[in-house]
Amino acid sequence: MKYWWVNQNQTYKTEVSGGFLWSPKVRKDGAKNQFYINMTLVSPGDVVFSFSNTLIKAVGIATGIAQSTPKPDFGQAGTNWADQGWLVPVEFKEFENPIRPKDNIEKIQEYLPKKYSPLQKNGNGLQSVYLASIPATLAQALIDIIGSDYQKNISNISLETEKIDLDDKKSLASIEGRTDINSTTKEQLIQSRRGQGIFKSNLRLNEIKCRVTGVTELCHLRASHIKPWRDCSDEDKLNGCNGLLLSPHVDHLFDQGYISFENNGELLISKRLSFTTLKAWGITSDLNVGNFNDKQAEFLEYHRKNILKT
Repeated sequence: MKYWWVNQNQTYKTEVSGGFLWSPKVRKDGAKNQFYINMTLVSPGDVVFSFSNTLIKAVGIATGIAQSTPKPDFGQAGTNWADQGWLVPVEFKEFENPIRPKDNIEKIQEYLPKKYSPLQKNGNGLQSVYLASIPATLAQALIDIIGSDYQKNISNISLETEKIDLDDKKSLASIEGRTDINSTTKEQLIQSRRGQGIFKSNLRLNEIKCRVTGVTELCHLRASHIKPWRDCSDEDKLNGCNGLLLSPHVDHLFDQGYISFENNGELLISKRLSFTTLKAWGITSDLNVGNFNDKQAEFLEYHRKNILKT
């Protein structure tokens, strides 16, 4: 296991809620940047300390390796960054009591790396740093300062176990056989089919829970396409607005066309679905799950017209 320090002044909210790190591959002038190269050195199980606005606010665990992906929707942040970069999936938990490294510089100063340090010797941050490798001694010093908050957060990070069914295998095989796209695009589509990668990261910028059950623990939710994957363009397969986080039984109903949603969140129920089933699963027929944004509404219109069983 390795330890990392990520500076997220511009992207903290997006990356922590979205469950990922993202960086360009090179600097604007095309030169290599060690803090971007570090993205390719992260392994599943590595620990990441999140630093933003002078505070270590969260800790995360990497759940996969770096993937080459388009830039996520950072809003106004990152407008000058390249459109293609590295994405590393990381599940974060925020601390109840963030710590300020500068207030504890005497305890950590001797452990700061001599090269590619995330902090100056006086405890101030470095604007040029994104993802820095830190030694275990520095990580342990931070853990000691954070206290019980650290172990509680680490213990509460839910890591998903990937399962691939027969339909997945057929779809993945069809992607591998394509000759009209490069290997990077193939990998992005493969991750999308599995409900992972840039698709899931962008989806989590719009959705934080199952709208029907209210479940927020990601290990119990599926990242589902609204417009089915088989009917999507390559662009739509990666579009975060073309997705919902759903509990498994809700995902089944939605995927098979037994339920859908109006743009205002009103639940639509197929005539082919037994109300006994709905009752057994605790789903009320008058449920409203809240408004969808305009882009989500476009995909829901397709679902209502083409997937919802009449």
